[in-house]
Amino acid sequence: MQQVLPWRHVLASSRPISWINTAYPFLVACLLAGDVPALTMVVGTLFFLVPYNLLMYGLNDVWDYESDIHNPRKGGVHGVVLERSLHRTTVIAAVGSSVPFIAALVVLGSLPATLVLAVSVFAVVAYSAPLLRFKERPGLDSVTSATHFVSPAVYAVALSGIELDAVVLAALSAFFAWSMASHAFGAVQDVLADRAGGIASIATWAGAAATVRIAAGLYVAAGVMLAVWGGAWAPLAVLVVPYLVSTAPYLNVSDADAQRATAGWRRFLWLNPAVGFLVTQYLLWVSPGVLFP
Repeated sequence: MQQVLPWRHVLASSRPISWINTAYPFLVACLLAGDVPALTMVVGTLFFLVPYNLLMYGLNDVWDYESDIHNPRKGGVHGVVLERSLHRTTVIAAVGSSVPFIAALVVLGSLPATLVLAVSVFAVVAYSAPLLRFKERPGLDSVTSATHFVSPAVYAVALSGIELDAVVLAALSAFFAWSMASHAFGAVQDVLADRAGGIASIATWAGAAATVRIAAGLYVAAGVMLAVWGGAWAPLAVLVVPYLVSTAPYLNVSDADAQRATAGWRRFLWLNPAVGFLVTQYLLWVSPGVLFP
């Protein structure tokens, strides 16, 4: 068997399948809002593409090592079990690759943008850092996870300096509700494993079926916000339907059978690129000035 090089193992901890989920919102928001200098846009996109994800997931794999070695889902798209010998290297790589980008963005950005960036980076670290461990605070875990993915878009809006009118707020709020729903649903499959390991989450607190229903409700809320207040974003409200269909089979799932939701989570991972493609086609078709007046 061919040995995996240490740097490849460290890079795998950044979840390459998820890189696009943080870089895309930033870049799209920059392009739609306008008035973001090209250099800032390039630096920000590169940061949110790899270093940001290595900081988020790499540190998580270091701090969650003891629970990860007992998690049967770990491996592949669900993340690696980061060998203890690579922990120091991962921390150095995560922090070392992020700090230069963050410093550059502070210099290139405005004070409001820097404050948003600070919240974004804090949420990334606080999610799994010892003592803070927002991932183990039911409800706050989903809010923090949503912040991970929505804050790059908010940061781009702050860089542009555009007015946060009702349409922009509806689009960002819908994205936040969708992100909370996705995190909550993802937690369902680990209910038994988390309880056995003494790890709290929205799913261990509310139970599997209730958490799926919360996720479904948040997906509906995201769709309603776009349809009612989203202006030109309104047609995209229909894109919550595939997620509702995917989660529907688990609305009554028992805690004992919660691991069955893993199939739904795998569907979610491959739904995202398809839905992202449709969103992109819509954005190319509609004038940016209509979406972000």
